[in-house]
This record gives sequence, C-alpha cells and structure tokens, in this order.
Amino acid sequence: MIVINLDVMMAKRKMSLNELSERVGITLANLSILKNNKAKAIRFSTLDAICHALDCRVEDIIEFRE
Repeated sequence: MIVINLDVMMAKRKMSLNELSERVGITLANLSILKNNKAKAIRFSTLDAICHALDCRVEDIIEFRE
C-alpha cells in the first residue's frame, strides 16, 4: 500500500494546509484529498512543487507499506 505522509512533513515544517496550497498553487480540496490518502494519482509536477515547498525528498512524502 502506498501511504502519503504529507501531514507529517507539514507538521515538521510547521506549515499549514493553506500556506502549502498558496505556495504550490493547488486547491485546498485537492491537497486535503492527498493529505488524507484518498488520492488515486498525483502528477510529477505537483509532487515536485510540494517537495520544493516543504524542502524535502519524495521519499519523505510517499511511503510503501506491505
């Protein structure tokens, strides 16, 4: 199973969903879907923007669990 740890990275960076939405240019609704592991897909450009905004690596956000 793929798990999105967006909330963990946001907490580490002390960044709100609103702030991340503004920095990345993604709606709050779409970020919320991603944060709550409800997303079916994510664009590489979106993932890249999130990683830049949170100053992290892809593996800090996306995790594979058996």
